[in-house]
Amino acid sequence: MSQTEPPMHIDTDARTFRYYRHAVEKHWDPHDIDLTADREAMVDLDDVGFEGLKRALALFGAGEDAVAEDLAPLAVVLDDFEDQLFITTQLYEEAKHADFFDRYWREVIQPAEDDRGVERSSPADDRWFSDEYDELFARNERAMARLLDDDTPANRAKAYSHYHMTVEGILAQTGYYGLTRQFDAEAYPDVPHLPGLVEGLTSIRSDEGRHVGFGMAKLKELVESGRVEASVIENTVGELLPLVQASIPDYDGDEPGVQTGELVEYATSKHGQRMQQITAANESIPDVDELTALGD
Repeated sequence: MSQTEPPMHIDTDARTFRYYRHAVEKHWDPHDIDLTADREAMVDLDDVGFEGLKRALALFGAGEDAVAEDLAPLAVVLDDFEDQLFITTQLYEEAKHADFFDRYWREVIQPAEDDRGVERSSPADDRWFSDEYDELFARNERAMARLLDDDTPANRAKAYSHYHMTVEGILAQTGYYGLTRQFDAEAYPDVPHLPGLVEGLTSIRSDEGRHVGFGMAKLKELVESGRVEASVIENTVGELLPLVQASIPDYDGDEPGVQTGELVEYATSKHGQRMQQITAANESIPDVDELTALGD
């Protein structure tokens, strides 16, 4: 005689539960990463490259600080327990990412500034950030906070479009692509190799793949259920894309390394790719490994 399984608190088949488990299994500590080789390699980085690295790290660090602060409203309004399990891991991971970039500045950048005989700098200095960058994150904060007062399907779609699709899925992914290629010793062997930075970025990118996948899956559910028109997502991301493009540091020089045009093209490609996966009925949300891959 067959028996039906008794109901349980957790749906272990849910996508968000699988993301939660992936986070548990892929745990990493930003203070376990060895930065010794990075500190030694700083001597081989010229002044232009050093300033470019500092700007990129400041942008990353500020972005991680912002998204860590802005995610809380979503944790308040989510209904499904599996979603709540996943969001606890995302909050924790955003904090880890901010910790990594802060540690890198303290233990690699500032000692390199001491060696160069220049005044120690701050990653919070306004000179690193453009008006477009500040506006992008201000809009993200407003979109997330709006959920606490008016949690509608359209506002959820806009929140996911700001946070998961644009800030994490396009801007951050573009930054990972550029910075990892620049310093991984394969694409540009004449540029100093920074293995600690690359290791940290690789771990962060694995985390962000889950975050982006979560947001994309939620957007696809909203579209397929008819609660939100695809145009809401398209218009929201479309309005933000110019801010993303303007936030990419401007570098098109003679020195070896990733050029600005390549990064803008990559960001535009990610935008089109993500939108197709969300809005096309015959497309599915990629798995985590594909979402975190550097290639197109």
